Amino acid sequence: MPRTYALSDIHGCLNKLEGLLAQCRADAQGDARFVFLGDYIDRGPDTRGVLKLVMDMQRREADRVICLLGNHEDLALNAIDDPEEIDQWVVYNGGDKALKSYGATHPSQLPADHVAWLRALSTYHDDGRRFFVHAGVNPSRPLDRQVRHDMLWIREPFLSDPRNLGRFIVHGHTPIRGGRPDLRPNRVNIDTAAVLGGPLTAAVFDDSAAAPIGFLQET
Repeated sequence: MPRTYALSDIHGCLNKLEGLLAQCRADAQGDARFVFLGDYIDRGPDTRGVLKLVMDMQRREADRVICLLGNHEDLALNAIDDPEEIDQWVVYNGGDKALKSYGATHPSQLPADHVAWLRALSTYHDDGRRFFVHAGVNPSRPLDRQVRHDMLWIREPFLSDPRNLGRFIVHGHTPIRGGRPDLRPNRVNIDTAAVLGGPLTAAVFDDSAAAPIGFLQET
């Protein structure tokens, strides 16, 4: 049975990403699909390496690799487009580490193909049973009427709302200390704080249930 692996909040941790992808492929026995939930960049040591790896994966297997936008990519694009937003990204949200990985000192120096790829990222993926998104959703809105800011940034009231909104929600964005994903009846948070010393987590899905059938982690 084909398996889908959801990963989120890599934050420049290339070594953990490479190890986790190897685990996923071994687990899938040759039939792996991937959904990346955003925050590939910032804070960790190798934003450039992470983006190159994921971009190459998507080019090779476009029908098996879905890549979503995170709030950190949103911050980077804002800084590229508006000089007044540079400090918000570089000083306060780890963009300095991303620039360093490129040997750059200013957002305008980032490679054009990487910037174009970031601009093209979607904010969600709906596979009919699961709604994959970076941060979550606004529980007061139907899933087909969600707005970009909520999908990239929301925490409350989403995290404390126990309702099923028509899909099982798969998200990251809010780091969990302790190394274990936060699995609830209506959602799962897979941001296990890889860049803060925690493991990088993949949630494993197949067609037998909407919720994950397990997790893989790389420390």
